Amino acid sequence: MTSIVDNGAEPRNDHDQEWLGGTSLGHVIDHSQVDLSHKVILYLEGISVSFDGFKALNDLNLTIDAGELRCIIGPNGAGKTTMMDVITGKTQPDEGRCFFGQTMDLTKMREAQIAQVGIGRKFQKPTIFENLSVFENLELALKTDKRARHSLFAWLDDDSRDKISDTLRQIRLDHEAERDAGLLSHGQKQWLEIGMLLVQDPKLLLLDEPVAGMTDDETERTGELFKSLAGKHSLVVVEHDMAFIEQLGGKVTVLHEGSVLAEGSLATVQNDERVIEVYLGR
Repeated sequence: MTSIVDNGAEPRNDHDQEWLGGTSLGHVIDHSQVDLSHKVILYLEGISVSFDGFKALNDLNLTIDAGELRCIIGPNGAGKTTMMDVITGKTQPDEGRCFFGQTMDLTKMREAQIAQVGIGRKFQKPTIFENLSVFENLELALKTDKRARHSLFAWLDDDSRDKISDTLRQIRLDHEAERDAGLLSHGQKQWLEIGMLLVQDPKLLLLDEPVAGMTDDETERTGELFKSLAGKHSLVVVEHDMAFIEQLGGKVTVLHEGSVLAEGSLATVQNDERVIEVYLGR
């Protein structure tokens, strides 16, 4: 899970100081500095990534609007995970640029810096603290000073408690606040991890197969949660469950061999002969 906290990371070059906007080293960037004047939160331009001669991404171009809920589908090896790795700074592209808003080139930033400016990532397998309560998991995820001395004497203020309470209601775990996280169902653990991202006020959420292993009821509730988040947050959902994608609605992007093969509504891409051939089957 990518957390959005200040770990004191220093700029690695002049570009890092530029995206910090002239602030002191290690200073947390305020989310309001993300320039959304063109109503677009993410640009991928000509992104290519090769691993030992294999092109995981091949001149990938993708645009995500602010507040959009976008689904990404495609066969195994299409480049979906590598795309998210580039966005979060885990993988550096061989070519191309990746912009968060109008001014922040993510390829010039470290992973921690990318998290600080408002990009949260959830992997397929939930990563939570199973021996702590649901409430304590959310408390740890808050954007607070994690230095040892501060943690020893810290008390949650009213605003922090309200944020946790609101998030518990949002992820439908308000009646499980004192329960050990390890005792939750698989779906509830997924919701808790999403909540741990939400308390950090991300602008963009990257969600990798979030409903894998969920019951039908949990899947439906997850779809309702995601639709309620769209608008306030931008969401990029990588998923294979077509019924879930249909529930979410909105635009679908199909990746194949590291490039965009098709885009449009689910019905549009499902009827695209190229998509049928390489992914959906005849």
